[in-house]
Amino acid sequence: MQKTQAAEAGLQSIPALLARNARQYAKRTAYREKEFGIWQCWTWAEAAREIRDLALGFRVLGLERGDHVAIIGRNRPMHYWAMVAAQMCGAVPVPLYQDAVADEMAYVLGNCGAKFVVCGDQEQVDKVLEVGERAPSVGHIVYTDKRGMRKYDHSQMNALSDVQAEGRAAEQRLGPDLDARIASLGYDDTCVMLYTSGTTGKPKGVVLSNRNIIETAKNSAAFDHLTEREEVLAYLPMAWVGDFIFSVGQAYSAGFTVNCPEGAHTMMTDLREIGPSYFFAPPRVFEGQLTSVMIRMEDAGRVKRWLFRHYMDLARRVGPAILEGKTVGPIDRLRYALGNVLIYGPLKNTLGYSRIRVGYTAGEAIGPEIFDFYRSLGINLKQLYGQTEASVFITQQPDGEVRADTVGVPSPGVELKIAENGEVYYRSPGTFVEYFNNPESTASTKDAEGWVATGDAGFFDEDSGHLRIIDRAKDVAKMADGRMFAPKYVENKLKFYPNILEAVVFGADRDMCTAFINIDLSAVGNWAERNNIAYASYQELAGHPQVYAMIRQHVAEVNASIAQDPMLSGCQIHRFLVLHKELDPDDGEMTRTRKVRRGIIADKYADLIEALYDGSENVFTETEVTYEDGRKGRIRATLKIEDVEVLPPARESVKPKGIAA
Repeated sequence: MQKTQAAEAGLQSIPALLARNARQYAKRTAYREKEFGIWQCWTWAEAAREIRDLALGFRVLGLERGDHVAIIGRNRPMHYWAMVAAQMCGAVPVPLYQDAVADEMAYVLGNCGAKFVVCGDQEQVDKVLEVGERAPSVGHIVYTDKRGMRKYDHSQMNALSDVQAEGRAAEQRLGPDLDARIASLGYDDTCVMLYTSGTTGKPKGVVLSNRNIIETAKNSAAFDHLTEREEVLAYLPMAWVGDFIFSVGQAYSAGFTVNCPEGAHTMMTDLREIGPSYFFAPPRVFEGQLTSVMIRMEDAGRVKRWLFRHYMDLARRVGPAILEGKTVGPIDRLRYALGNVLIYGPLKNTLGYSRIRVGYTAGEAIGPEIFDFYRSLGINLKQLYGQTEASVFITQQPDGEVRADTVGVPSPGVELKIAENGEVYYRSPGTFVEYFNNPESTASTKDAEGWVATGDAGFFDEDSGHLRIIDRAKDVAKMADGRMFAPKYVENKLKFYPNILEAVVFGADRDMCTAFINIDLSAVGNWAERNNIAYASYQELAGHPQVYAMIRQHVAEVNASIAQDPMLSGCQIHRFLVLHKELDPDDGEMTRTRKVRRGIIADKYADLIEALYDGSENVFTETEVTYEDGRKGRIRATLKIEDVEVLPPARESVKPKGIAA
């Protein structure tokens, strides 16, 4: 294979990029972290020293080439440093979700055979100790936060700062060995191993090489003209491939600054303080922020509400055109500029989006109304389509070609094709090496020519040439009368409404579609307070007749929208119920990245699904739940089932090319 420019320049690993940045951007800020309300900063030169000390400390403890190092904790510079330090030693970093329960952690630690575990705090240490014999390979635990750790057995446990101190003391003795290990790192050596979310089964370890990460980071950064002057906020799970590519791959490739918030409870405040120029968030973050805005406006005075609605109507009409540099009349431009002073500017500042130059959303489809809302404010929000197996980037939206109903064009270096059954395939420099110790799954996902089956059904839009994703290929099915069934298409329309947090639609091989609905406790709770509706729990509010009436109206509006799409008009919802509890990753109903596990839900709530289809008006159910402290309990409820009017399809149309008949 012909060497790339990056490889020719000797930048064949993340540690090599670190060394370059320490020379080229020595005094520029590499990391910031807010702790105890104060921002602390490290330049690239300082970060390189911290990481080297940690790598030497790992060597003192006996970390060898090929060993796996698990990292569990919140986004902190030292946790990113631990990943790069492991790479320096020739080991493989394996970040885990910090909210994973002990059983989930045991599976990953056992599957990868982790020798070292870096834990953020006492809580994570306790979970690793609880795993015990289910992860027999674990030989050393390193913890970041010393609070609460004094009385633990430290025979195989060390504070991260102490490991660094040991490393500094061992520089003369082990420095040459570490330098040799760094120099030996090649473009095809493993960079990181990231586990899939496990939507349909056990998570799989996705092995990504230096080539995968660096080429993808370099190409995607060039696509959006990212430079060392960018500021990003690292707040998404470190175990997710998106955080790794943004906070490590692109950050080290472009040399920009990674900012770590103090915690989830301060994230929005920290976002406003940093004002990132490059920002990524899944749709649920944008949906949650929009919900908060709408709640605040409902509580505002009459004049402020009128101003907001007046200028937002103008923004929706001309804002996207102004953002894309299209022709807009001078009067509208003047009115929009005034709206920017009165409404848009203060709102963007409140959200922390005043300085965003490039923003992305991905992971799930975002509602077009939500997407258009942010772009109307002048925020350059775009969509991308990606996977862990692709090192994130498969498609991106170029500036000036942003649409709410597509996910863009192939990212630089990516090839796309649509199979006869409508499934999307790709190959690229970011294509993963293999699933760890799972050759059968590797062979079924990636063929000999490097084409990867995404598992998603889609087609190319004839007008723009952009890719449109309909749903997971396995979820796209037929109804009993042969009409297409695409549940996520409907679910995303439902989740546009701030009152609806989650939805699960059923209908495959059935004569009609039905749905489970989760209400958003924050939005509906605020609505209930404004309407003097008393409630004592989520369950009580979810079952309130006025809440049902509100959700029924939302479902009816979604049905009217779906009826306009002749290809998917059969997906209108005939009956629904509001669940008595939120779908929860701890109960196995969702992945840690908030993706619905349809199979588990179908089995767990089989009685509710049957009631939706047998004409019942009410159904009693009893459900096991997991509390925050890990205890199990059961909740009982009688749920009402509501019927909704469906509409005839607007017109018939020819099926787009690339969709299975």
